[in-house]
Amino acid sequence: MSVLTSVAQLQERLAAGARTVLLDVRWVLGDPHGREHYLAGHIPGAVFVDMNNELASHGQPADGRHPLPAEADFAATVRRWGINAGDTVVVYDDAGAAAAARAWWLLGHAGIPNVSLLDGGLAAWRAARLPLAEGEETAEPGNAVVHFGARETIDADGAAAWDGVLLDARAGERYRGEAEPIDPRAGHIPGAVSAPTSENLAGGAFLPAAALRERFASLGVAPGTPVAVYCGSGVTAAHQIAALEIAGFTAALYPGSWSAWSNQPERPVATGAAAGGAGGGGASGDGGGNGDRVGA
Repeated sequence: MSVLTSVAQLQERLAAGARTVLLDVRWVLGDPHGREHYLAGHIPGAVFVDMNNELASHGQPADGRHPLPAEADFAATVRRWGINAGDTVVVYDDAGAAAAARAWWLLGHAGIPNVSLLDGGLAAWRAARLPLAEGEETAEPGNAVVHFGARETIDADGAAAWDGVLLDARAGERYRGEAEPIDPRAGHIPGAVSAPTSENLAGGAFLPAAALRERFASLGVAPGTPVAVYCGSGVTAAHQIAALEIAGFTAALYPGSWSAWSNQPERPVATGAAAGGAGGGGASGDGGGNGDRVGA
């Protein structure tokens, strides 16, 4: 299934009565009111997804701010969302897919095949003047089977020894070590290349595949190149992986990301713009952006 579903494609599915599981991941770091935003208006039929409690677990600081959930816990969550084997799932948010991409990635990692991101998210749905629903929606429990491992992950040792391109998806100023609003140390993993996720978007939607291929080629990504991605806590890195897949590349995720690395004192830290990296790319996200300005 394609990484992206357009508003027109989703509207057509819903109008035809095609079974579609809609997931609303209304989350931005620093805004604890995602559920309230969902209750005030969401795409009809969408179930609210709790980033901190359904798309992540809780661990020690060295595990990062958003460790992956346990497989058994996520299996229960997937069934609670109403996902059955073979269902088509469309995930969206109101922040340029920064949060929705975590659900997209995690469902793919769990072996759920037919999952896509709503390109442009809720903003595109509103722009099309389509209806919104209010209040809580629940689903009949589903029967989908979850097995982690369908997508590649690496840990801190893997990131340290990565033999390929390691992309840092945070804002450029955080990569360079000029600002660090949330994690204990500023800078980046030595050898990583700056690749802010805000540059995957134009007007809140993903760039065309050709433009994304050109972007990643400028960062050293070529067919056959091993690629891994990290961000602040493994959330917006999933957005980068989605953009890479649109461009025709696959990549591994470092779930702990900078929040884990910077909490391990033995890990080295680099600052400044690395040779060969974008380093500058400092756009920290616009109003319809992806959340990397605050370090998801």
